Amino acid sequence: MEQNVVTLSKANPKARKYIPLPLECDLVSYGNNIVAQVSERTKPAVLEYINKFDAYRCFETPQINMLNDLLAPFDLKVCFMAEYFLPDVTKLKELDCGYELRVLQKEDLADLYTEQWNNSLTFSDRERDVMAVGAYDNGKLIGLSGCSADCEMMYQIGVDVLPEYRRKGIASAVTSRLALEVLALGKVPFYCAAWSNIKSVRNAIKSAFRPAWVELTARKSQYINKMI
Repeated sequence: MEQNVVTLSKANPKARKYIPLPLECDLVSYGNNIVAQVSERTKPAVLEYINKFDAYRCFETPQINMLNDLLAPFDLKVCFMAEYFLPDVTKLKELDCGYELRVLQKEDLADLYTEQWNNSLTFSDRERDVMAVGAYDNGKLIGLSGCSADCEMMYQIGVDVLPEYRRKGIASAVTSRLALEVLALGKVPFYCAAWSNIKSVRNAIKSAFRPAWVELTARKSQYINKMI
């Protein structure tokens, strides 16, 4: 479909659990068009924006500066921007990093909620964490990839590796193994990375994940200011 789609945002129990629906401006593109969820008041501004530029241009500057200007009367600004990846099941396979890999179940994760694993585990809602794959060096946990049940059918994967063990293939080994474990559960693993996080994007690609969609979300200025 080439035509943009605009819908009024509303709560949906099947949506990703961390998304605070309804949203006033959220743009998603799978490549050909934009799917936007908006509020009644922001709909005219968002329509003006997405119909003015090619879909991919709406996710880059200087165009985003225009979007911020259009959203300013509603005290909204662009807040989150990310690229999402899905596995290529024809390429996905176990990767060897030379270290022992262990599949960890939910009950094995309780003592792992520490700073070095903050990308792998969901500190804000531990109940969402389903399982993980750890890499071990003589019993020491050196890398971890965890997945959270962010919606019924899709589990998000995150990964961390201790600094002294990086660039050894550990991240891709635990990521790819966890993706296989998630698929075995009958769920779809997905991976999210900021465009500027080249290391994370490289890991996604090495782990047989491929770009699937991009997303941009605006939030209240007060919310953004608390993050800075």
